[in-house]
Amino acid sequence: MIPAEITGYFQYLSPEYNIINMPSSPTSSLNYLNDLIINHNNYSSSSNSQDLMISNNSTSDEDHHQSIVILDERKQRRMLSNRESARRSRMRKQRHLDELWAQVIRLRNENNCLIDKLNRVSETQDSVLKENSKLKEEASDLRQLVCELKSNKNNNNSFSREFEDN
Repeated sequence: MIPAEITGYFQYLSPEYNIINMPSSPTSSLNYLNDLIINHNNYSSSSNSQDLMISNNSTSDEDHHQSIVILDERKQRRMLSNRESARRSRMRKQRHLDELWAQVIRLRNENNCLIDKLNRVSETQDSVLKENSKLKEEASDLRQLVCELKSNKNNNNSFSREFEDN
């Protein structure tokens, strides 16, 4: 018998052909059968008892094998789940790395543009400073010329007054 078949109350013929009411849960039924076999193993050495023992051991072995298969299936599912999780993690990591590289490239381009702009502004500043210096020099020359003209005008006026006085 397999555990799925043992539900409710079943009647079982023992090796002595007595009718026994079995417990209702599958696990208690299996425990009950194991106890029955162990107790009757000493009581009777008939082939029926040995057949029952072999049958129960076979069932127990099948149950053990089935539980191992279930555990292996769970282990396989867990391994697959872990592999899938690791794959998703690697994909997230790769996507993050790609985003970071894209950001590095964008920032380098932006930095180059800013450096070019700074160079143009520096060149413009240099040319403006040169022009400003030139204009200051011209302004100084013009002031000097104006001063000279004023001074010449004053001299001319004094010369003309002197001339008139003479």
